[in-house]
Amino acid sequence: MVPLLRRFRDSRSGATAIEYGVIASLIGTALIAALTLLSPDIIALFDGIGSAFTPVR
Repeated sequence: MVPLLRRFRDSRSGATAIEYGVIASLIGTALIAALTLLSPDIIALFDGIGSAFTPVR
């Protein structure tokens, strides 16, 4: 059991995985914040594009 604990303590892969997880969560949070702030503009853009087309009869 002691060798297993020493190997776990000396391992750097766990720290790297945590760092990647933190980076991914920060990117995800930034994307959600940006989309929340820009959603009215995005909706208006697509509404303008949709109204530029004439309906087919």
